Order: sequence, then structure tokens, then C-alpha cells
Amino acid sequence: MMKRTIAALLFVTLALGCERAGSRPRETAEAFLDAHYVRIDLPAAVEFASGLARDKIDKEIALTKGQEIDHSTQEPRVSYKLQRAEESAATAQYAFQLTVRPPGADPFKKLVMVTVRSTDGKWSVTNYSEGEAISEGGD
Repeated sequence: MMKRTIAALLFVTLALGCERAGSRPRETAEAFLDAHYVRIDLPAAVEFASGLARDKIDKEIALTKGQEIDHSTQEPRVSYKLQRAEESAATAQYAFQLTVRPPGADPFKKLVMVTVRSTDGKWSVTNYSEGEAISEGGD
């Protein structure tokens, strides 16, 4: 009985996770940001991308091929907050302000625009672009 309960909970958790990514535009954009910028996991970011966005990530993967990232690599801490949203039935565009905290350096902010489109009922990031870095004190 306990194994069935655990299996059922696992199934529900996985189903909710799959439903989250790709079923709503903002959640798709945020899942993309989490993979690409927060976790710096480009192969995971590809899962949320199509079209031009996928092409950009594929190029980033090619540029970083052979670069070892392991437990000793000091990665920046990245957080973000939504600045602006424009949504319609089939497209959405979001402006996120990212705060990047590199190890041993001053934090900085940048703007990331994310365009999301629905195709066959599934949302995916079709484009993204980064704005100029803004200094921490220059709000």
C-alpha cells in the first residue's frame, strides 16, 4: 500500500511539473530563465525554446563546448523580477530585470526580454534578448 501511495505522489508531482512548463506563457518564460540564467543549464533551456531562441541557445552551447564547469567553478547568483508583461491569446512578451551577483565582483542588473508563443496548445520561448547592464546604484 505504501509503495502505491509513493508511486501515486510521484506521478502527480511529475504531471504537475510537466503541466507547468509549456502550458502557461509566464511559467514557460520563468522556467526558461531559471534554466538559462539561474542554473546556467543550456541543454535544459533548449527544452523551453523553439525557433530563433533555440538557434541562439544552440550557438551558445557550441561556443561553450569543451569548457569544463564542475563543483569548483564559481558561478554567479542570479535572481529576476518581472518588470512588464504584454499577453494575448497566442503570444506574450515579458521584460525581466535580472540581478547578477558574480563571485568577488559588484552585482549588476540587466534587462532580458522574452517572447513566448503558443503552438498547438504548448507555449515555448521563441526569442530572447539582453539589454545593457545597469549598475547596482543606477536605478
